[in-house]
Amino acid sequence: MKSWLNISDNSDFSIHNLPFGIFSVGASKKRVGVAIGEQILDLYGVTSKGLFKNKTLDKKVFLQDYLNPMMALGKSITVPLREEIQNLLVSTRSPLRKMPKLFINQKDASLHLPIKITDYTDFYSSKEHATNVGKLFRDPKNALLPNWKHLPVGYHGRASSIVVSGTDIIRPKGQTIPMGKSKPIFGPSRLMDFELETGFVIGKKSELGKPIKCNKAEEHIFGMVLFNDWSARDIQKWEYVPLGPFLGKNFASTISPWIVTLEALKPFRVQGPKQSPKVLPYLEYRGKKNFDINLDVVLETKEGIATTLSRSNFQFMYWNMSQQLAHHTVNGCNINIGDLYGSGTISGKRKNSYGSMLELTWRGTKPIKLKDGTSRKFIQDHDTIILKGYAEKKGIRVGFGEARGKILPSK
Repeated sequence: MKSWLNISDNSDFSIHNLPFGIFSVGASKKRVGVAIGEQILDLYGVTSKGLFKNKTLDKKVFLQDYLNPMMALGKSITVPLREEIQNLLVSTRSPLRKMPKLFINQKDASLHLPIKITDYTDFYSSKEHATNVGKLFRDPKNALLPNWKHLPVGYHGRASSIVVSGTDIIRPKGQTIPMGKSKPIFGPSRLMDFELETGFVIGKKSELGKPIKCNKAEEHIFGMVLFNDWSARDIQKWEYVPLGPFLGKNFASTISPWIVTLEALKPFRVQGPKQSPKVLPYLEYRGKKNFDINLDVVLETKEGIATTLSRSNFQFMYWNMSQQLAHHTVNGCNINIGDLYGSGTISGKRKNSYGSMLELTWRGTKPIKLKDGTSRKFIQDHDTIILKGYAEKKGIRVGFGEARGKILPSK
């Protein structure tokens, strides 16, 4: 499959991808677009021209601040819609070839938070990450807590502070315990960290009291994004017992602006790690539920010098998205369109595939050397962290773009 548009072979936004997002140009209203190569296809404009076969499709659904109304149409509408967009971009007889104004250069557009996030939950589903954290903070010989292999551990986070890629992050303040001290002090976090994650977005709600079965979970998942769950490790360490993360996490999280659909990721399905002991029946699943997605973390200094900190992969996650959603709702908890679920930090088996500075520097004891000759134990002011992700197989490439954020000094 090849588009008549000129698209680079290494573009994240190939004809096989077509992720959805929200954009605007100048003072124009926000609207729904699809990323294709270096451009954005304006879906409000396409609908206004009457190019879609589904004539009952209301063009107003594409003139929105968020994707929620479009996702609410359901996969019976959005999946054929994406396929029709694909056909319009492939057919040599496509009317779009004579409508260049419907294509906007991404560099000329502003990209916005793609969804109105109703609720946010973060999981803790990488065995390698959980093992590393257990070794650092608990018992190196018994790193995983007793419940970890029996259920996808998670916590409810703060939806209001999730921001789109490119938004600067102010270094948070809070209580910390300095080394060798017994009483807390108040001030800026000294141990700022990133967490390499993906997120999945809900496109179909459920009813209160009705759990979602594991093999039905993907009916509710619209697509995936990159997700950086920023962490203030010193604030987190002092506060997290007994109820878990709070101010060390809720100051900001960054997501990528384009939602990659599960349909686009179909060629990259793989088997996940063997789960032992055997999971309870409600967590059992059929088929390939993991995805082979390459993930990179880059640190860019104030001067613009970039160093790759980590290269990991989503396929090694111990608990998959279907299991996470089944567990989240097994008690009857309902979900809503626009809910966001973080995968939890994604770490691989190799040291250069760890998903946080906490692990990469082993709690600051092994600083990372950067290309400019400086080193880092944790993130400094004016450092920019960039998450990147893509899947590639047999000439098909599907990417996520970037989730980028710069740390600014505390005010």
